[in-house]
Amino acid sequence: MQQEGTYVGGSPHPIQAVLFDKDGTLLDFTRMWGFWTDCVLNDFRERLAVRDMHIDGAVIPQIWGTYHDEQGRMNGYDVRGPLAMGTMDEVYAVLTWHGYRAGLSWAEAKIMVRDCLAHAEEAMEIHRPAHPLQGVRAFLEQCRNQGVVMGVVTADDTPSAVKHLQWMGLNSFFDVVIGTDLVDRGKPFPDMVSLATEKLGIPASQVLVIGDTDGDMEMARAAGTAYKIGIGEPGRLTLADRTIQSFHELLNGGLAND
Repeated sequence: MQQEGTYVGGSPHPIQAVLFDKDGTLLDFTRMWGFWTDCVLNDFRERLAVRDMHIDGAVIPQIWGTYHDEQGRMNGYDVRGPLAMGTMDEVYAVLTWHGYRAGLSWAEAKIMVRDCLAHAEEAMEIHRPAHPLQGVRAFLEQCRNQGVVMGVVTADDTPSAVKHLQWMGLNSFFDVVIGTDLVDRGKPFPDMVSLATEKLGIPASQVLVIGDTDGDMEMARAAGTAYKIGIGEPGRLTLADRTIQSFHELLNGGLAND
């Protein structure tokens, strides 16, 4: 790869590294964070009910930008919403605010959210609901076989990101994992890409970024990367240079097909 190179988007430089978002890109967002969201929100509402406080069911989708089935289980998400694009601290703060609106003091709401999160993390450790999207492992193997180095840049915290990659058996593919906790500014700012390229010793002009939100695409644009690939429905990610619906589209030379 480093001798012949893969050229994309008319770039004068071959791609030497690929940086991936984690949630919704490498792993199935709804299966992973749907499980977590259901745990946290159900627990939160039950704890509020004990104190005769309530959050209306119609408000639930608005808290983190989620969609739910008739039983109240999360079955989708808004790629523009806080769960998809926010840092974990931002996600926690939004729920804390809803606890305050329901009648708790701010301090009480923070404690309740913390306890719900701890309960959800215990459930996550037991069930490990992290599942790679179709074609991910094959594409990672293709990149490794071609000498392309790889990293992860995620809105999640670094220790959690590493753990989720380990659950899926994908951690060995990545030379660097950068979470929001390692930088001053998370997505859509360029800090994570800048730190990743510094650690890899590869200029942004030879880096491809793959993600599922406009926050990923703006981060890549601001960092000056060579190319930006979005995962999702055509036209959904307005800042992407190319949009794919599956990693299968990038296999067997598909990466170079514009």
